[in-house]
Amino acid sequence: MTDILPQKLILFDGVCNLCNGSVRFVIAHDPEARLTFASLQSDEGQRVLRDLGLPTADFDSFVYINGGHVYQRSAGALHVLKDLAGPWKLMYAFIVVPRPLRDFIYDLISKYRYRWFGKLDACIVPTPELRKRFLV
Repeated sequence: MTDILPQKLILFDGVCNLCNGSVRFVIAHDPEARLTFASLQSDEGQRVLRDLGLPTADFDSFVYINGGHVYQRSAGALHVLKDLAGPWKLMYAFIVVPRPLRDFIYDLISKYRYRWFGKLDACIVPTPELRKRFLV
């Protein structure tokens, strides 16, 4: 990539209520503010996706970039949990579950996330105090 990315970056579906709730959860459990965020639909999110050679439409996974490694689907979720404070990092133990099974469950939730949790008309706008945690 031509531009330097934050060390730990989560790209998420900015119109998905489940995804936005997950971002709020991560922020609440990342007291050192090590994780940075960008919606997949934002200009910055789209640039990162293009730079990584990933699809820029039809979002069915968030992307977690950590130290140059790119994680998607269940692996991304587990690696994010591993980087949180408190007992949430213990959830990383599920990495031993075979990836096809983990991704099947992830894909099922992803497929029905709008139906089950709803969809926003537009991406959220972070509060001024959280703005520094988002690529804009």
